[in-house]
Amino acid sequence: MSQIRKQSIISSLVVYIGFAIGFFNTYLFTREGGFTKTEYGLTGIFMAVANIMYSFANLGMGAYIYKFYPYYDDNLPKKKNDMLTWALLFSLIGFCLVIIAGVAFKDLVIRKYGTNSPDFVKYYYYIFPFGLGLTLFSILEVYTWQLKKAVLTNFLREILFRVFTSILILLSFAGIIASFDLFIKLYSFTFLVTALVLIGYLIYSNHFSFTFTVSRVSKKFFKKILTLISFVYGGNLVFTISTVIDTVIIAAVLPNGLALAGIYTLAQNIASLIQAPQRGIISSSIAALSKAWKDKDMQKINRIYHSSSINQLLFSVGMFALIWLNFSDAVYSFKLQSGYIDAKWVFFYIGLMRIVDMGTGVNSQIINTSTRWRFDFFTGIILLLLTLPLNYIFTKYYFGVMGPAIANLIAFTVYNTIRYLFLIKQFNLQPFTIKTFYSLVLGILSFYISYYTFVNLHGFTGMICRSSLFLLLFISGSFLLKLSPDIVPVWQVIQKRLGIKKGD
Repeated sequence: MSQIRKQSIISSLVVYIGFAIGFFNTYLFTREGGFTKTEYGLTGIFMAVANIMYSFANLGMGAYIYKFYPYYDDNLPKKKNDMLTWALLFSLIGFCLVIIAGVAFKDLVIRKYGTNSPDFVKYYYYIFPFGLGLTLFSILEVYTWQLKKAVLTNFLREILFRVFTSILILLSFAGIIASFDLFIKLYSFTFLVTALVLIGYLIYSNHFSFTFTVSRVSKKFFKKILTLISFVYGGNLVFTISTVIDTVIIAAVLPNGLALAGIYTLAQNIASLIQAPQRGIISSSIAALSKAWKDKDMQKINRIYHSSSINQLLFSVGMFALIWLNFSDAVYSFKLQSGYIDAKWVFFYIGLMRIVDMGTGVNSQIINTSTRWRFDFFTGIILLLLTLPLNYIFTKYYFGVMGPAIANLIAFTVYNTIRYLFLIKQFNLQPFTIKTFYSLVLGILSFYISYYTFVNLHGFTGMICRSSLFLLLFISGSFLLKLSPDIVPVWQVIQKRLGIKKGD
């Protein structure tokens, strides 16, 4: 567990550095005199559609890697390990099918988006290199997780990709990139370059083994692999569509859709701060969960489940409260364009959804690495059946740009409740304790004390005072109540690093 803790903490720090760069980019995109809401919204559409492309193209190869990697690694020498070969080959075949479908359905895209989001149609074909880069990187990322190099992949995804974006934005402001047309065309290749960097590392470290000779492991587990990827692929496909369809629907059904997608993208990007620890914890725990299921180590799985739940809950509650305390002041103080204040309530509902999703721990990873991985497909179908109609109806007829956020909160609450009950019934695993309740109460009390203490103080001074008081109350309360089993060990490590406390 200490290795998972260490990897999770370092990965989370890397993710937060990446988010700091991402917020710098967001500020440049949204500030007065910067890019228009429509242009910013188009970058959000690129990311949403690229994720859909990846979900179709990967053909279940991510699940194949994190489920069967221990068997390949334990039974084959490096040069005869054909896992990466098949994972990349079938993902590339899958992306070729995506390209064919994309060309075939171009007229449908024009009909759906030509009126409300004409720029999406204009740059439609440039989404494909962006999607290809995301597909290649994501497959290689899962493989690199199994090598216990999650920090590296988080650095590439969260920092390097955003640095590339920062460079393009700054070159635009400097006039070197003379138009948005050139900017978005160069932007479409940023993920592909990031993927090539990861390929370069794997080749350099001698982990990029490529062989078309079918190994005895592939032959032995072929039927199980085929069954796994057929179910998990479908489950991941519907899950991904459920998580990114919101931006796509906004662009399609609302007048001036790309500009409203820009507002929604701002709320999503801010809410992604809440999600940062989740990425680190997932990437660090996948390999351990795969091995634990292989070894039938239920005690270790239970520890990971409990630890991931309380740690993610504390992070998400704390970060949500900090952002909600300061959202309005931040928009005005940083002089973002008028209209972006509308992202406040969009963020509120997305933030609550993140808390629900993170508070239930790594339930998805536990299910996907278990013998009951088929259940992931069925819950994904339920999520999609809730998400698609709710997103469309709430957006078009009731709540406008807030519609997808409210719809996703409802859908993901139902989705995680079903998975929570499933793990209790099938494996007697559940992540909650009385400390879960204490964490929520502590967050609420700390929020209201901080808010009402400085309710009449605004601007940068108000943000600093509210944030400082909240952090003091929330962090000290977490220590006193010993809400997380990792708080004390982490604090001891920090003390040793700073020379405050000598090692044993």
